[in-house]
Amino acid sequence: MIRAENLHKNYLMGRVTVAALKGVDVHIHAGEYVAILGPSGSGKSTLMHILGCLDTPSSGSYHLAGEPVQGLSRNQLARVRNERIGFVFQSFNLLAHATALGNVELPLVYNGSGRRVRQERAAELLERVGLGDRMEHRPNELSGGQRQRVALARALATDPDVILADEPTGNLDTAAGEEVVKLFEELIAEGKTVIIVTHDLEIAHRARRIIQLRDGRIEQDSSPPRWA
Repeated sequence: MIRAENLHKNYLMGRVTVAALKGVDVHIHAGEYVAILGPSGSGKSTLMHILGCLDTPSSGSYHLAGEPVQGLSRNQLARVRNERIGFVFQSFNLLAHATALGNVELPLVYNGSGRRVRQERAAELLERVGLGDRMEHRPNELSGGQRQRVALARALATDPDVILADEPTGNLDTAAGEEVVKLFEELIAEGKTVIIVTHDLEIAHRARRIIQLRDGRIEQDSSPPRWA
């Protein structure tokens, strides 16, 4: 599903060039449940942004589902993000003025789906994440765990191949975080590819494979003990 080779990413900070990634190779098969683990500044969010087509590498190659990503136009990258990748962020990134239903509909608005199709799909997904009775609530009327479940439903709207989650439990209490992780595990059972970026060892060890980053390089790539 994902083949990234010799990824380098450099940022210019004033007159200084900062290397965020230094020759990273990542191969992830369809249906894998992977945690990308590392301390702040290790390069894990930079790697996620590249894998999610939110950013491009300074050098190296990236193929998603067998297709080369480098060289795609901004519109083509936007289409890839909409159709193939679902995003879940620590800060939820929900539209404050929209209802839960409206937020989940958003990716379907971008791909041109009709109103009825959008509403039916969004309602189905909100039911799935246990928010069938909260469809007309706005984000400020929902708890943190409920907002993250809305975000997950939105990530699933276009039935993407890959779910990318950046610190998805970082703003949640233990119980709400457990609910979200269980939803990821259900998606894995259905054959989705799930990649979680985290600094939380407990969350990482729920995955079936851990990629540890440090200083822009892969320090270790292995299965956690319980899956060994």
